[in-house]
Amino acid sequence: MKTNFKHDIKSSIVLFLVALPLCLGIALASNAPIISGVIAGIVGGIIVGAISGSHTSVSGPAAGLTIIVLNGITSLNNFEAFLLVVILAGIFQIILAKIKAGVIGDFIPGAVISGMLVSIGLLLMLKQIPHALGFDSDYEGDEEFSQADGKNTFTEIYYAILDFNTGAIIIALISILILLAWQHKRLQKIKLFNLIPAQLIVVLLGICINLFFTNYFPKLALSGYHLSEVPIIDSNTINNWPFPDFSAISNPTVWKLSITIALVASIETLLSIQAGDKIDPFNRTTPANKELLAQGTGNIISGFLGGLPITAVIVRTSANVNSGARSKWSAIYHGVFLILSVFFLTSFINIIPKAALAAILLHVGYKLAKPSIFIQEFKRKKNRFIPFLITILAILLTDLLIGVVIGVISGILFILLSNYRTSIMLYKDHNNYLLRFHKDASFFNKKLLKQLLADVPDNSKLLIDSTKADFIDSDIIETIDDFIKAAKNKNINITIKTSTTKPKSIFKIDHGNN
Repeated sequence: MKTNFKHDIKSSIVLFLVALPLCLGIALASNAPIISGVIAGIVGGIIVGAISGSHTSVSGPAAGLTIIVLNGITSLNNFEAFLLVVILAGIFQIILAKIKAGVIGDFIPGAVISGMLVSIGLLLMLKQIPHALGFDSDYEGDEEFSQADGKNTFTEIYYAILDFNTGAIIIALISILILLAWQHKRLQKIKLFNLIPAQLIVVLLGICINLFFTNYFPKLALSGYHLSEVPIIDSNTINNWPFPDFSAISNPTVWKLSITIALVASIETLLSIQAGDKIDPFNRTTPANKELLAQGTGNIISGFLGGLPITAVIVRTSANVNSGARSKWSAIYHGVFLILSVFFLTSFINIIPKAALAAILLHVGYKLAKPSIFIQEFKRKKNRFIPFLITILAILLTDLLIGVVIGVISGILFILLSNYRTSIMLYKDHNNYLLRFHKDASFFNKKLLKQLLADVPDNSKLLIDSTKADFIDSDIIETIDDFIKAAKNKNINITIKTSTTKPKSIFKIDHGNN
């Protein structure tokens, strides 16, 4: 812990600055009490961070659950009843951990995980451009193409250009320049620039610039919803603190919602830890079932305390890794900073321009979607690059989970197509033909087999070599048997070659034809 402290504390500050607006924005979009988003962030950082087996993953309220949470609160018409849903969802996640359901994450293709990371980076940039322009109508953390305000990812940028705020643009541009300059090799050689995160300087400078505008150029000054809006905790807030309504336990909607949230949150968590492990510079692996256990425990506690449901979140995880975090303490420290922000630092947090925070998220997004990543993926095989692109487009035009499902399906199709083309091949040497099975063959290869056998002419010799195939589907065997019978009339001499470690023949061969 001591050896990693300077790295983790620095990363936790960046993580806090990224997480806070997302916690607030997701709560606002979910029609939940604003403080519930911060509670979920605190529990996700401290409780889940402490239990989790991941060194990089960061948990909190997730945009992927926003619609489910919004519809759940609306259908129950009682936020306290929804808190019971969160608790039950946590219990279901612990059950999933006990039955080893975490193995699901291992079936996500690497191309899809890479595409998911890049698409999140692109989404961050596209969604933050309006905030950088001072157009703050959409909530922070939105990841869906179609927005609640009737706009979509691209039309939001169009309206932001039409209704830009000059003060916000100035703050965002200066912030981006600082973030880029801070990474310059010459500055990195100076110890001070290694100790202080650029994101903290961006926030402090953003506040100073806006105060300067307020005093000398009032038309450029940002106020109201252009600034962070952390709720103030006072005696009234504490007296009306939401607690779960256990009397709703008999409501079928509560059980339906809890199962839905448990499944969606678990899938998003498994995706996030896969992505986090992929970008971890130390190549560490997160135990998936232990992560589900940590998430379930976190959701139970979050529900009891009045918080939203929790998942591992890719945006926060990537910001954590890219900021140099070495251990889970970074996530825990950021949870502590979230506590401080609502109890002691509210007056300071609420003068931070959203444009400065947008610049930070734009920078995080760029690191996830750098052009070099596209070049690297392009140099790989086509059956990896195309699912990579499909995943990106699908996520950008739908949402994270739907996009990943489309990406997985495209990956499977390309694997099947590749297998279709290469599993069986026909070679020719004068009047001698070799039909070789390079791998297992299923009914999917039946059409290809028929095409290849049709290319074998009359009065020729054919060797069928199945030594490299451990499994050949009955449809394939039947097709070859039919060809063998027809070959008698075409004077095609057929020989079957099988492995000595397998049964003498996998085909019902009329040996009189050999």
